[in-house]
Amino acid sequence: MQIAGIQVYPERGGKAGFTVEFVGTNGEVVSVSCPQNADGSLNRLNTVSQAKEILAAAIEADETLLAITGTRRSPSVPEGALANARQAHDRDAMEEQLEEGLEDTFPASDPVSITSSAIPKGSSHR
Repeated sequence: MQIAGIQVYPERGGKAGFTVEFVGTNGEVVSVSCPQNADGSLNRLNTVSQAKEILAAAIEADETLLAITGTRRSPSVPEGALANARQAHDRDAMEEQLEEGLEDTFPASDPVSITSSAIPKGSSHR
């Protein structure tokens, strides 16, 4: 993956940390969530280096897992669990998952309606 750009998004104005997206030349995107540290010193300038450290640690852990188990997948993760509808470009499955998610959040997913009742009065200058 060749990096074409890096985007940094603050979470809750940077108080909760930042999300760094590494965008590749072929449209691939790797997102890294960097939580704010205890002293609150993480900012837009130093969060990219923090994200790179997190990625390096993940790659190292992946290589260690490969050396130990002979596979990159954790033994506790079922075989088909890593593939999802978006990766498989299955539009019907994505629609079904969206509907299930909306049903699970009902009625919170319904828009709020505001009603009021008022009785019109005549002019108050009488």
